[in-house]
Amino acid sequence: MSDRDSDGNVDLNQLRTFLAVHRAGSITAGARMVGLSQPTVTGQLQALEKRLGARLFERLPRGVAPTAAATELAARIAAPLDALGTVAARRGEPAPQPAVRLAGPAEVLAVHALPALAPLVARGVRLVVGAGLSDELLGALRAGQFDVVVSAVRPRGRTVIAEPLFDEEFVLVAAPSVAARIDTGVLRAEAPAALSGFPLLSYAPDLPILRRYWRHVFGIRLTAEAAVVVADLRAVTAAVAAGAGISVLPRYLCAAELDSGALVPLLEPDDPPINTVFLVRRPGSPAPHVELVYQRLITAARQW
Repeated sequence: MSDRDSDGNVDLNQLRTFLAVHRAGSITAGARMVGLSQPTVTGQLQALEKRLGARLFERLPRGVAPTAAATELAARIAAPLDALGTVAARRGEPAPQPAVRLAGPAEVLAVHALPALAPLVARGVRLVVGAGLSDELLGALRAGQFDVVVSAVRPRGRTVIAEPLFDEEFVLVAAPSVAARIDTGVLRAEAPAALSGFPLLSYAPDLPILRRYWRHVFGIRLTAEAAVVVADLRAVTAAVAAGAGISVLPRYLCAAELDSGALVPLLEPDDPPINTVFLVRRPGSPAPHVELVYQRLITAARQW
């Protein structure tokens, strides 16, 4: 496979465009990265495929997937093109690194990810951060809308790479005034009877964390409805601490409230339910700042 024209000259524009699409995971997102229209990018990719005699991308319902030839080409050209961009910047030509598009659950981003990335921001790394539910964010990652996603669910398929980041432990909590009205002896023996009549607070209408806790700890299916639904676990934490009801929260998120006594654990089971959080990106050669963010989060998570 050759990346040269018939006269021996390398078409750097086509290679830069190819690398942008490879890193972004979609033609549309790659076009934004290089400042070209989508038809221009498509034309450059077709010309490069013709020159190389190999197909580079397979179209997906959302985005594109690199072929083996594309993965090989990206591995060969990523470092030289990035180095060339650095040299150009030193000569006064504008070659800024694009902002890293990071997404994940708002609580994990606020408590863990963004504080861990502060040193990189001080060094010039730019971030554009989005929050939402994991399944939606993973779909957007595959479509090239994000570079790195913190996911509370394990991704499926081979279009992304996922690495375990940390385990979050879940704890059943209430404010002291609410906990004082709960018979913990009955709670251990028969959860529905002890908790009947106490409002449940959740970040989603289907009570996903609560249902998981009920199934894992009590061995039963939770059929109740939430009294309060708010799509931010920090708001759920605040409402529970204010005495609105009970909930199940990640321990890292309510650690300060547990330490201060603003919240109390209603149970401390020997085998509490946990959930593994993943760090996810697309395969291929990531942009330098994307790699910096990815590796920084992996390193920082060892202390979470």
